[in-house]
Amino acid sequence: MKAMVLRDGLTLRGFFDVPAGKTTFDCAVIFHGFTGNCGREKDRIEYQAAQTLLNAGMAVARFDFNGHGESDGRFEDMTVLNELDDARAVLQFVQQQPGVQRIMLVGMSQGAVVASMLAGYYHDVIDKLVLMYPAATLKDDAQHGEMQGLHYDPRQIPAVQVWHSDHGDFSVGGFYFRTAQTLPIYEVAKQYQGPVLLLHGDADPVVPRSASERYLPGYQHAEYHVIPGGDHGFHAPGARKEALRLLEKFVEKNK
Repeated sequence: MKAMVLRDGLTLRGFFDVPAGKTTFDCAVIFHGFTGNCGREKDRIEYQAAQTLLNAGMAVARFDFNGHGESDGRFEDMTVLNELDDARAVLQFVQQQPGVQRIMLVGMSQGAVVASMLAGYYHDVIDKLVLMYPAATLKDDAQHGEMQGLHYDPRQIPAVQVWHSDHGDFSVGGFYFRTAQTLPIYEVAKQYQGPVLLLHGDADPVVPRSASERYLPGYQHAEYHVIPGGDHGFHAPGARKEALRLLEKFVEKNK
């Protein structure tokens, strides 16, 4: 079902679906990655993860971050910090929905960074956490003046940088890089001590596995799986199937 969330004058658009025939249920909140969307195409992992979780009896909320997909805002105004504001607004929306009991966060790439920090800030609210190929190296990259082939002076950051990607050109605001340089990603994330599932591919060309592994010392109840043939997004059919299988298994084991 289509849904909207208001956050500081912006409308975030996405979906909130509940399992058929149930009046009470746990709810998963899915956060997509940089330049992505909440799973508006059926081949996206966000969509397929949502279907997996619905089939497991969970409700699912998934929204486009500001400046992405069908949500309001300009992409060049997006930062990890205001994506945290988006995520907080979505969490509050979910908490207000009738029938919702426990809440699980599921994040992909930059969305996993947001999910890990939101879980840290709301460690008393979040029941479970899933991080897929978390792009926590975005902080290191910003400190070195790098972003997926884009290079800049990290001490003299321009107002806007144009990033030429395989999916088109994106104008990235300088404030994105400035705030990324000092994000307390792992420090905040470790405030959450519930069950965690970490998934990373062994063929990820964007984010090294060390980004996931650096989370492990801060978590007491984490399981970590390296997905054979998994790239950034688990696009290979075998990798995608394995990731969704592990997601379903994690939910069943931690009911």
